[in-house]
Amino acid sequence: MNTLISRKAHNFTASAVINGKDIVQNFTLEQFHGSKYVLLFFYPKDFTFVCPTEIYAFQENIKSFEMRNVQIIAVSTDTEQSHWAWLQMPKEKGGIDGVTFPIVSDINKTISHNYGVLSGNWICNPPYEEGGQSSTEPRELIAYRGLFLIDKKGIIRHLLINDFPLGRNVHEAIRMIDALQYYEKSGEVCPANWTKGKKAMKATHRGIVDYYNK
Repeated sequence: MNTLISRKAHNFTASAVINGKDIVQNFTLEQFHGSKYVLLFFYPKDFTFVCPTEIYAFQENIKSFEMRNVQIIAVSTDTEQSHWAWLQMPKEKGGIDGVTFPIVSDINKTISHNYGVLSGNWICNPPYEEGGQSSTEPRELIAYRGLFLIDKKGIIRHLLINDFPLGRNVHEAIRMIDALQYYEKSGEVCPANWTKGKKAMKATHRGIVDYYNK
């Protein structure tokens, strides 16, 4: 699979639910280019189990993202009506009431496909074995847990893709935003386990010597 790192993020126009209640028909990614960083994340399905824990984790840290000028956008292959219904359901009943960032409907699977996170496979007129059983088992077309950090120029600078059972760490996403913004401001690169406020380094031989001699 060709990596999307350092490439222009695929724009999309799709239906979405914004502010936890309003359905819009022409939500685009490019509306944020030039003004905001974007944290675009994909999740498999509405009304599931790991997904709401991730969605609430992003919502609980939304002020941390806002202070870094980052727009969070969620995407799944469910319809906008499904997103809306889930957003009206309280947390205690498995819903995501109170979530305010946009949730995009990728019902045609094109966004997930373009970002390389679409699970499953299309099967047209599959072959059949004796007894009427299909010899090829189709798998559901839903998104893996993909996460993409997109800079203000619309370039993908970080990505992470998890399998369905593995929830993401929101604080790691914030750490990567801090690292990108620090690099953009200072020109220094961020070594392993770097966190905001720690020493970075110049991308030179002298820089790494200085780093290890700190």
